[in-house]
Amino acid sequence: MNYWNRALCSVTRRKGKSIILFAVIFILGNVIAGSIAIQQSSANVEKKIKNDLGAMVTVELDFDKMMEEGQSFSPGTLKEETIKQLGKSTYVKDFDYNVKTTLFVKKIKTYEQENSGVVSNMSNMLNLKGTNLLEPLDFKDKNVKLIEGRTFKQDEINNGKDVAIISKKVAEENGFNVGDKVVLDSSIVDYKADGSTEEVGSQDHPVEIIGIFEPASVEKKKSDDKEKQGVNEQFLETEQFNTVYMPNDAVKAISKVEFDKGKELLPDRYKNTDGSEATFEDTVQITPTYNLKSPEDVEAFKEEAKASIPEGYKLNASTDQYDQVGGTVKKMSKISGYVVVLAIGATLLIISLVVILFLRDRKHELGIYLSLGESRMKVMQQILIELLLISLVAMCLSLVTGNFLGKMVSESLVASDAFSQTESASTNGMMMMGGTTNMPNLTSEEVTGAYEVRFSFSYIITFLIAGLSTVLFSAVLPLTYVLRLNPKKIMM
Repeated sequence: MNYWNRALCSVTRRKGKSIILFAVIFILGNVIAGSIAIQQSSANVEKKIKNDLGAMVTVELDFDKMMEEGQSFSPGTLKEETIKQLGKSTYVKDFDYNVKTTLFVKKIKTYEQENSGVVSNMSNMLNLKGTNLLEPLDFKDKNVKLIEGRTFKQDEINNGKDVAIISKKVAEENGFNVGDKVVLDSSIVDYKADGSTEEVGSQDHPVEIIGIFEPASVEKKKSDDKEKQGVNEQFLETEQFNTVYMPNDAVKAISKVEFDKGKELLPDRYKNTDGSEATFEDTVQITPTYNLKSPEDVEAFKEEAKASIPEGYKLNASTDQYDQVGGTVKKMSKISGYVVVLAIGATLLIISLVVILFLRDRKHELGIYLSLGESRMKVMQQILIELLLISLVAMCLSLVTGNFLGKMVSESLVASDAFSQTESASTNGMMMMGGTTNMPNLTSEEVTGAYEVRFSFSYIITFLIAGLSTVLFSAVLPLTYVLRLNPKKIMM
């Protein structure tokens, strides 16, 4: 009888020992399979979410640092030359930079959510957002949708013409239409020590409306209950509706007029921290936005850009939101990685010891094979075949039960309190980001909705390779036992 037939007979006739070895491999296989399922599902959801978020990076004021340092901290100025230089990076697909300013208006009616005291302090504020592109990135990235009119022409961008694209809500509130020439009035306000305000001056900025937009998120939110919206959603929605898109040079010209008038009426407010007079260049707010070629390029681009941006600014990436909101998924992936390593180590040790104990009971059987002239190599091959036959059956079953186990464990972790704590931290972080309306807003529900433990070809292949490799390595110690067998001593 050749060693293949002997291996099959040994497995079928020694049912008790085969079942024990099967049970050990099956239990350990479940742990390995479940951990691999969680790890791969976590990696898949991270890749999917980051691809959905896009590869967008902005350079913005570091408000956290400004709050920590207080009035003594004066951030540097982000120059247009620096912005354009970063735009030449090999990681960048295209980019835009936005000159921004805010107007306190009285005659123009702005959008304000009903029954919401959260954003009441933003009433009568219009955010002018400049662009250097014919179609601003917000429109390109489908964050806002042009519903009437057109975007900018090249001569309007080059000459900084006073043309604007406003939101549908603001247009409806004021009865504005495409083609209308309207006046954006602005008030210069003095803040008193007792907290009251006083209007000390006003100016008019005539513009022509060339387009009307609506945020892309509006259709999704139409069925939502406003009372169920969080602070972050209310803040971002109000800011989006009260944004006016204009060419960069047009916004810069309006900002310059506002600066000169304010400095004339309230000179004490236009001082640097060292007491010197502030210049217009010191107050210009410019926010560049870079569209990268791939989400995998985000960290490399951020590392490359760190040395170029002035102190007081930070790099925000669209994928950063996953790192904040997806904390529990990342934690599960990390824990499952540790479990895989521990389970493989335990499997190596336990299977090796169990097989050695079984071989000691079969010492006389193996001695007879060797006495009859069977080579040690074929005896070892017989032991290895027996081990692999039992292991294959146990692992194939572990594929199913381990996947189910991984699904149950991950679902319970996702539903735990740890996830709600991560969501809370994310909301606070997003509020500090303030005006990045072209950044997508990621919620914990979107992460949990994308998370799914399922069978995949990569899961099956990864588990079988890991499992069979572990079994083969666990056979090393038992096979050395076979090499040490002396048939003369055994048969005496």
